[in-house]
Amino acid sequence: MSKTNAGRFFEDYRVGQVIAHAVPRTISGGERALYHALYPARGALYSSDEFARACGLPRSPVEDLAAFHLVFGKTVPDISLNAVANLGYAEGRFHAPVYPGDTLVSSSEVIGVKENSNGKTGVVWVRTRGVNQSGALVLEYVRWVMVRKRDAAAPAPETLVPDLAPAVAAADLVVPEGLDFTGYDFTLAGEPHRWADYSVGEVIDHVDGVTIEEAEHMLATRLWQNTAKVHFDASAREDGRRLIYGGHVISLARALSFNGLANAQMIVAINAGAHANPCFAGDTVRAWSEVLDRTETVAPGVGALRLRLVATKGETGVLKPEGKYHPDVLLDFDYWALVPL
Repeated sequence: MSKTNAGRFFEDYRVGQVIAHAVPRTISGGERALYHALYPARGALYSSDEFARACGLPRSPVEDLAAFHLVFGKTVPDISLNAVANLGYAEGRFHAPVYPGDTLVSSSEVIGVKENSNGKTGVVWVRTRGVNQSGALVLEYVRWVMVRKRDAAAPAPETLVPDLAPAVAAADLVVPEGLDFTGYDFTLAGEPHRWADYSVGEVIDHVDGVTIEEAEHMLATRLWQNTAKVHFDASAREDGRRLIYGGHVISLARALSFNGLANAQMIVAINAGAHANPCFAGDTVRAWSEVLDRTETVAPGVGALRLRLVATKGETGVLKPEGKYHPDVLLDFDYWALVPL
């Protein structure tokens, strides 16, 4: 009897199934150092304990997306080991900052399944939750992934496509306890732009670009303990290319957005996300953002911007010229971030 794990296939999922994911992860300062080595991340709140304390936090937290990747990585052996592609995200909320020393575990509930017309693959929707060592909810999100079938002749499960909110409501944003931007130091943060300086509909070209290297993306994916075959095994795809982990593109684009959005300090919600086209080593990634909405919060000096972050190999502002994503667009990521008023 084999002791190895081939991973789940599409026909193994059932709506209502709850999967507890293995291997808890205790976070250290090493994750932060590697994150900064892999991406041009320069957010002051995530770089300095003193800056974070001046903003009302006990110390500098781990980047929100690093926590997201860690929680996501736990799910891969159970959800997307046999994935063709990770397709999208919705209803993501960050409930509490994550600090070095915290231990995270993940679980996922299957909330939807739909076999594709080719009969060889299907789409699985899961709601994933990450909790810390105290059992406190740190973050939650929905994602959907295309998964291979083990047996094309296996009967399809009954289709259920979940009804997902188009965005997290402003009233449902969770502002970290104690966060206070009334004494925010714009000089140390790197830019003077505050909440009132951004207008709905504004498009920001983040100017810089980064060419993705094969070794970098595999190191990043291993950092999050993501074991999906398509990221490492060149024989897993017919074209013989290793697919770049979508989270690598998200973090790269978010880091590039510092130029123009240096004060969009904390991600508090993921409204929607789509990996519009595959990304491969050798691609040069650039980023632009559009301001979709603004709201104030109850926290002193803290506002929130709803931002569309687009990673592309092409031009700023080009997204869906003919009703579908332009081939150069790699990522369409809609999120809420906290900004000083």
